[in-house]
Amino acid sequence: MPVNAEGCGGLAKRDYYEVLGVGKDAGEEEIKKAYRRLARKYHPDVNKDDPQAAEKFKEATEAYKILSNPETRAKYDQMGHAAFEGQFEGDPFSGFGGFGGFEDLGSIFDMFFGGGGRERHTVRRGADVRYDLEISFLEAAKGLEEELRVPRTETCGRCHGNRAEPGTKISTCDECRGSGEVRKVRQTAFGRMVNVTTCPKCRGEGKIISQPCKECRGTGTVHKERRIKVKIPAGVESGMRIRVAGEGEAGIRGGPPGDLFVYITVRPHEFFTREANHVVCEVPISFAQAALGDEIEVPTLEGKAKLKIAEGTQTGTLYRLRGLGFPSIDGFGRGDQLVRVKVVTPTRLTPRQRELLRELEGLNSENGQDKSFFDRIKETLGGNRERNQ
Repeated sequence: MPVNAEGCGGLAKRDYYEVLGVGKDAGEEEIKKAYRRLARKYHPDVNKDDPQAAEKFKEATEAYKILSNPETRAKYDQMGHAAFEGQFEGDPFSGFGGFGGFEDLGSIFDMFFGGGGRERHTVRRGADVRYDLEISFLEAAKGLEEELRVPRTETCGRCHGNRAEPGTKISTCDECRGSGEVRKVRQTAFGRMVNVTTCPKCRGEGKIISQPCKECRGTGTVHKERRIKVKIPAGVESGMRIRVAGEGEAGIRGGPPGDLFVYITVRPHEFFTREANHVVCEVPISFAQAALGDEIEVPTLEGKAKLKIAEGTQTGTLYRLRGLGFPSIDGFGRGDQLVRVKVVTPTRLTPRQRELLRELEGLNSENGQDKSFFDRIKETLGGNRERNQ
């Protein structure tokens, strides 16, 4: 359990957890957020009219330096302020290099406030590339291999990314000695301040190129259109994307390339629709076929198939052809084809057809079959009148 200790001038030092306003079980991110908030609030450059701002800022920074490092935090939890007696006397920011990885106060502000324009030139992964591909309904069902023409940046083949003309000299910057940074130290009322900026001579690269590459003009990358073959698996749907590793933009300063993401759009089909992995279609049949039954041909993704229509089939009846739908994208199983029949009523009849239909209607009436809707209504109303009398 940490205890208060006598600090400079005989004043009792506050508990570090209390200074940051966090509990003793606070995690690393919570401690970092608490310090960021206090640093912004009490930084002397922001609070020039507050004489206590500098002291509060130093107190918060000291607490953060101890609690942000697991080793120093463990010592503090065990021994309190006594574990660091004399460590922060005089310059409160001295010794930071050994207590948590901050070389100076400038590093703290680089972390929380962006470093005041400081730019680090490090190896970075290349950006990802998006490609939108439209395919047909049948291509989505069967899969395909497509050759794409993808515009992207690539590492320059002439200089291999080092930005210099082959055979010319690349020297270390004499101003920053290859670090890419220039440091200026100044003493202030609340300690030593180190300002770190990008080296103006080499622009943070740490190297001086005497003659830039003629092909990439010193950038290390070139714009090209690359032909890339991509396999589209059977069963894809609109909105799905396919990742092609390493086929994105070139990396920065030797970094790995990004990835290519192919986004799929499936064009609608004039006859088929898709429901999950099932294919749905509507087939017209005649009145005679619906009444008497028949065997018809229907189109499928694989060609034509035979379908048996049962006697007395009604409009909207759904038939299933198993295993003729879309394959599952993971390669396991396949959907069915669902055929919805639609009984088509003829609009133009010959005199003979009219005569036959009237004869059929007469036979149905004589046999008491298929009474019309209005006949059934009359019977119902007649029965109601008899009960009311």
